[in-house]
This record gives sequence, C-alpha cells and structure tokens, in this order.
Amino acid sequence: MRTPHPRRPRSAAPLRAAALLAAGALALTACSGSSGGADETVDPDAPVEIRWSWWGSDTRHELTQEVIDAFEAKHPNITVVPDYTDWDSYFDKLSVSVAGGDAPDVITQEERYLADYASRGVLADLSELDIDTSLIDENILTSGTLDDSLYGLATGVNVYAVVADPQAFADAGVEMPDDTTWTWQDYVDIANQISTNSGGAIRGAQDYGFNEPGFSIFARQQGQSLYTADGELGFDTATLAQWWQHSLDLQAGGGTPDAATTVEVNAAGPEQSLIGTNKGAMAWFWSNQLTAITSASGRDLELLRVPGESEFDRTGMYFKPAMYYSVSQQSEHPEAAALLVDFLVNDPAAGEILLSDRGLPANTEVRAAVQDKFEDTDKKAAEFLTDLEDEIVDGPAVPPVGAGSVAEIIARMTTEVLFARLTPQEAAEQFVSEVESAIG
Repeated sequence: MRTPHPRRPRSAAPLRAAALLAAGALALTACSGSSGGADETVDPDAPVEIRWSWWGSDTRHELTQEVIDAFEAKHPNITVVPDYTDWDSYFDKLSVSVAGGDAPDVITQEERYLADYASRGVLADLSELDIDTSLIDENILTSGTLDDSLYGLATGVNVYAVVADPQAFADAGVEMPDDTTWTWQDYVDIANQISTNSGGAIRGAQDYGFNEPGFSIFARQQGQSLYTADGELGFDTATLAQWWQHSLDLQAGGGTPDAATTVEVNAAGPEQSLIGTNKGAMAWFWSNQLTAITSASGRDLELLRVPGESEFDRTGMYFKPAMYYSVSQQSEHPEAAALLVDFLVNDPAAGEILLSDRGLPANTEVRAAVQDKFEDTDKKAAEFLTDLEDEIVDGPAVPPVGAGSVAEIIARMTTEVLFARLTPQEAAEQFVSEVESAIG
C-alpha cells in the first residue's frame, strides 16, 4: 500500500499546477473578479440560500435530495436549492445561466469542460476556501488544478479498465489472462482465439476506439500523452495509428464484430454491450459501470488492467474523477457553498447516502468507512483501485479549452477506420488536424 499523504491543514497554499491555462474562446460569458464575499460580513447563523446544479438519472436526483436533506439538518440556516437536468441538456442550461449572471453556487463539472469555465473566471479557487483536501490523493487533486488554482474537486474516483466475463472465457476454452503481464499482442490474440473457439458465438472483445481515455492510456504507456500540460497534443500520429491498427487486427481476426455491428453496439450503451448481453468476453468501461453491466449480464464479471501496463517503461492507467464539484466565482455565499462541498467530499454521512453514485469516494477515509455498504460489484471496484495505487504514476493533464468536442471526433475517426474509409495513419492525421482546430 502507498504511504498516506501527510495531513495538510485547511486553506493550504495553492496546489501545484497540472496544466497551464489554455487560451481559447468559450461560448459563454462571465465576469471576472473576486467572490461575492457576502459571507465575510454576515452573521454565520443568518439564513442563506445557495443553488447546486448537477446532471443525472432519477435515481441520482433522489439520492442527491437525500444528501441535501442531511446537509440542511447539519446546517439549518442554509437552504440548498436543487438545479438538475439530464446530461444532454446540462451544459447548455449551465451556459445560459452563467451568461445571464445567474450561475449556480455549487456547479457539477465534467473533465472536458473544466478548463473552459475556469479560463473565463467562472470558477472560484477552492484552495482559498475552507475545504479539507488532506485525504484525497495528490494525483486526483492535480486533475482539477489549473495554473496553481484548484477549480474542481473530485466527487469520486473511477478507472478505465477491461471488464471481463470469466464464464465466456471458460465456455470458449481460453484461460483468463494475467493482467499484470499481458501485452497488447496478447490482448489481440486472446480475443481472436475466443471468437475462433466459439465459432463466433462469443466475440473476444468489443472495440475500444470510441472514447479518448483508451488512447490516452496507450499514449501514456509509451511516454506520450493525449494533451500536454500547456494544452497542446502530446503524441505523434504513428502512436495513434498503431492504436487503431490493433482495432483492425481484432476485426480481421474475428475478435471483434464487423464495423456495422460494432457501431450499433457502441451506441446501445453499457447494458446492451456485448459483455452485458453475454455475447462478448471483454470490453472497456469505467469501473463505476461494473454494477450496471454485471446486473445486465447476470454473471460475475471481473475488472482487469488494460494490456501493456508492464510492456513499456511506464504504466498508463490513471485515476479519473467521475466528475467535479466547483464553486462559482460570483457566488454571494462562497463560504456556505464551500461548506456544502466539504460535506459532500469529507462527511461519512454524505458518503453513506451517495456511495458510488458519483464514483468511489475520493476521500480515502470516507471510502473505507462506507465500503461495507457498497454493492458487491462496488466492493470489487474499490479493491481493484486499491491494487492499482502503487502502479499508477500520475494523472493526465487537464483537457484544454475546446476538448469537449474531442469525443465526437475520435468516435467519428474510429468509425472511418473500421469501415476502411480511412487508413489508421490517415485517420490519425485528420484527428490531429481537427483537434488542433478545436483546442486552438
């Protein structure tokens, strides 16, 4: 186990930067300046109302209202007004609110958009507020840090990994891999062998190319990165082309389905994935999706390290915040907003309600305190994260302004490669051109 970080005092000096602030336009407007500061001169017991925005399902909304009730019981003078919607509408709604000078006090953020909002003065520096971060891994803190300011505090932690179905392996007569030593070629060979042995009834894998975190890991293994600390692309096109070549090798060997089926399955979501419907042996998903996929499959599934972690000079996997809590720079009640964020991250009562809904608790003591209440699959994910602690080197740089469009670009390029409309090298060059325009 990793030696715990020494406990840091509240309101510590600003954290070290993970990335320099990227320049670029943002389709929202906000005024810069210091936080409203009303709490500094107002009676701390006077009635205060703050707004908290988030996205998610009905289940998340119900859990969040429970945690709001618990917070208000602890702080009876503070009223938290819920402001929620689904994922598809969330950032459109948030952009309108910010542009109108009516930003929520506590804002749920996603990694790809954090720099966009931070770069225009929308978000407060959390390190200047009274929020305890001493029990959160330094790599996780760095992931929300830009230019020495902490703009996002992780709601919880995920890791991108291979979800595997041991029964599918057994039915195909193929041994489960040793995920501490397997290589990328092993991954291709094993997937192809499962498909061959089962006569195509079980596909060895589902294509991994539709999400940029998979490539980020592949690049990091080879000493490169999706983004550099100064907001530029940090890989060469040959590396991205090789990543897509593995996809073609899987497709050619039968390890993954034909292009049309692959695109259809990818669009269907985790529950309807090949592994979720007992038609595949491996797929790449975030660790917090294990419960949903396991429930859909009706089988005991396992989390595996991605291939190649011992193949190169360094590992590529990383802990990713499921999402972030941010505080509005223009909040009239920044101290009340900070109290809410501190409660959500550090109070076991909040942890017992939310459990893994927003990722496994980022506060390691809270995670340990509530782990017995996790679903079995979440316990499995927590153990997997613990096993990785000594292997993960660092976290990637904060995505630059404009990174919100990269998911669509990589999905489109992957489709072009799978349908043989572009070679891996051609797709890599086009990807670089389009992403550089998006983040430029």
